[in-house]
Amino acid sequence: MKGEKTFPEVAGFDLGATLECGQCFRWKALGEGEYRFFAGSRQGTAGPSSLGSLWEDPAWRQYFDLERDYGGIRRELSGFHPILAQAAEFAPGIRILNQDPWEALCSFILSQNNNIPRIQGIIERLCQTFGEPLEDGGFSFPGPERLAGRSPEELAPLRCGFRARYVVDAAEKVCRGLPDLSQLGQIPLEEARQALMTIVGVGRKVADCTLLYGLHRLDVFPVDVWIRRALDQLFPGMTPESFGPYGGIAQQYIFHYSRQHPELFS
Repeated sequence: MKGEKTFPEVAGFDLGATLECGQCFRWKALGEGEYRFFAGSRQGTAGPSSLGSLWEDPAWRQYFDLERDYGGIRRELSGFHPILAQAAEFAPGIRILNQDPWEALCSFILSQNNNIPRIQGIIERLCQTFGEPLEDGGFSFPGPERLAGRSPEELAPLRCGFRARYVVDAAEKVCRGLPDLSQLGQIPLEEARQALMTIVGVGRKVADCTLLYGLHRLDVFPVDVWIRRALDQLFPGMTPESFGPYGGIAQQYIFHYSRQHPELFS
């Protein structure tokens, strides 16, 4: 339509693939490609015809990493392996979210041995129970100070089982600055990983997910069941470190491609 504002910056952005690829859990599909999503104490709604609103809002632009040149990164990654080139081409619109470090840490603690719908339910109950009501509906994500000092029994309404004591331990340690989440993006990777793993129940996978999705350390390559199978069967001889400074983006392409192509593992 004449005079209608266009946003070429988001032309290749796939909102659905980005939200549904396992890096965050506070979203709801509304139909016809539209989603409602939450981050901290903010919420938004967007779909195929309204992606420009995300570009116009500096906070959402940063959250969805819309200013990064993913085309150039895909070209670089495609040189590592032909299957990685296929995976990058299959879902070129995935972005790595810039989540709050505490929200990412807490969310991935709760994600252990769980599926996405159940994780979403636990996190929704966490926000309803300990978060603050938002003006347009929903609840904010509770900060660590809201959970520190709680007993696991006080988290019973979340129905998160054994993970309750892990969340409480994480909240108490983060409140004491051990680890200091604000510094984990500046120190050596292994040091940051080990700092997170001092929290009860945090192993390498949860630590790496926190570093990638909460601190945007793009060289981190988290390994779960799907990724381990992909490395063993599709990328023999390659390790998480083989994918270079954009390993985290490579991981997302591989994860999404593997889940959508189970025949590769038959």
